[in-house]
Amino acid sequence: MMGLFRCLLFLLLLGKGLSGSVSPAVAELKCLSGLYLHYNSLTGEIPKEISNLTELTDLYLNMNNLSGSIPSEIGNMASLQVLQLCCNQLTGNIPQRMGSLKKLSVLALQHNKLTGEIPQSLGNLATLTRLILSFNLFTGTIPLQLANLPQLQVLDVQNNSLTGFVPNGLKRLDRGFQYENNRGLCGFGFASMRVCNDFDRSGITDLPFGVNTDKTVPGPQTAIPLTHSGQSRVPRMALIAGILTAAIVFIVTGTLTFYRFRRGKQKIGSTVDASESRLSTDHSKDVCSRSASPLVSLEYCSGWDPLDDGIYGNGLGLPQQVPQGIRFTLEEVESATHYFSEANLLGRSNFSSVYKGVLRDGSQVAIRSINATSCKSEEADFVNGLNLLTSLRHENLIQLRGFCCSKGRGECFLVYDFASKGNLSQYLELEDGSSQSLDWPTRISITKGIAKGIGYLHSGEANRPPVVHQNISAEKILLDQQLSPLIMDSGLPKLLADDVIFSTLKTSAAMGCLAPEYITTGRFTEKSDVYAFGVIVFQILSGKLRLTSSMRFAAESCNFGDFIDPNLLGNFTKPEAEKLTRIALGCMAEVPESRPSILQVTEELENCGLRD
Repeated sequence: MMGLFRCLLFLLLLGKGLSGSVSPAVAELKCLSGLYLHYNSLTGEIPKEISNLTELTDLYLNMNNLSGSIPSEIGNMASLQVLQLCCNQLTGNIPQRMGSLKKLSVLALQHNKLTGEIPQSLGNLATLTRLILSFNLFTGTIPLQLANLPQLQVLDVQNNSLTGFVPNGLKRLDRGFQYENNRGLCGFGFASMRVCNDFDRSGITDLPFGVNTDKTVPGPQTAIPLTHSGQSRVPRMALIAGILTAAIVFIVTGTLTFYRFRRGKQKIGSTVDASESRLSTDHSKDVCSRSASPLVSLEYCSGWDPLDDGIYGNGLGLPQQVPQGIRFTLEEVESATHYFSEANLLGRSNFSSVYKGVLRDGSQVAIRSINATSCKSEEADFVNGLNLLTSLRHENLIQLRGFCCSKGRGECFLVYDFASKGNLSQYLELEDGSSQSLDWPTRISITKGIAKGIGYLHSGEANRPPVVHQNISAEKILLDQQLSPLIMDSGLPKLLADDVIFSTLKTSAAMGCLAPEYITTGRFTEKSDVYAFGVIVFQILSGKLRLTSSMRFAAESCNFGDFIDPNLLGNFTKPEAEKLTRIALGCMAEVPESRPSILQVTEELENCGLRD
């Protein structure tokens, strides 16, 4: 029976409630390129025979109860690109041979019981982008070689027992370097990390320019001065000699290691296999197997693409019309959301649900699920809408990563970047003195960013017409980690049925963002987006979602004490407040022709001296 499965490309058994151990017989699936056994209850050790899967690119064993050590034989799996072993009970060291995985891009080992030092051999992984080692028992230092990895974006070593000097080169990762709860670490220029003292810096060869190694730097530990009047100099001279000797040995050893490392990197080929589409259905067509397996009860279907025969089965040949690189499989969407777990639910409306998810590369996303009955009834219209959504690219628009349409589920999934700081409305209507209140420069920055995003939509480009958002409100303005604004749902009405679009306007109408002319004309224009922008600026200034006529009168009279957010405690500049108020009132003019264009608004925001 095993022979029937030897040429499977993928074995997708994630979240199937599997128990027992991983059988060594899995090694007989010689053609396997993806093994996905995560989110189960598997126990026992990882069989060393798994290393015989020489074609394997993805190995997902995370979120189980596996124990024992990581087999060193995994270092022989030359094709491996993603290794996910997190959230198990693994013990022992990271094998040195892991440094031989020349194509590895993601190594995730967090939430285990691993010990020992981080191997220097990981510094040989020139294609590594994410190294996640947090919540283990690692000791020792962070290898200098990791700071030189050209593709590294994320290094997470939180909650270990690491010590010593942190390589200065890791500062380039910015927030991608996570090091909290390692009390023994020290460095220079890292926020919330203690500065190295004399003992820490002994033998350091990676100091930033300008740091004086002869001067005691205050820190949690008190450095012992090398000379002091009234004390014998002989023992101290011996101490100095010992330190200098150790430093010279360290420098020579480090230089030779670094030289070998650089030579090794030069031998690594410059081509990197693309891995983003490994789970796409382009690998295998019309492969569907339903049969018992000696490993587990197997139900696997590969190669079915709902877009091949149209979302509603009319066969428009959509793969040629929709970009290939941004399409997700249903398995990827289900895995990211842990099968649409209620714990990952961010919000629900009458036509869609939004889930938080984690993609295979570890990045966080928000996935909107839309029922097919809420979408455009004509496939050509729906495809045009998808093309429009995928063409929108701006720093102040929430980024669409991709989509997945499942005829079996009758749903379409839109995969967006995740905005970690919520939406703008969460920072309004706060109690006086709230610590969540936005300061004045942040409010100005958010206002400018929203204007730029709307301006991008209205401007149009060679490959797309101008876009009217139709439904801008404070709830549609998301904020990223730096509190930069990201407009969500841009172009979404192009996918939705007319009656669904109408139902989505209730929130905007309740917040006063719906332009008055819509009531009589039933149409949206660029000037209706400008009206909504004016309302949002007023909300940012006042800190209130619900605007009143008395607040507007106070604004027109420049009586700032009656409408500027009291949480600012007077920490704003009156000339800037006057200019923003004038812009907001101009955008909220009753007659559309009296409102400025968003381009005029953007130019005025840039030229009127407002400071970010």
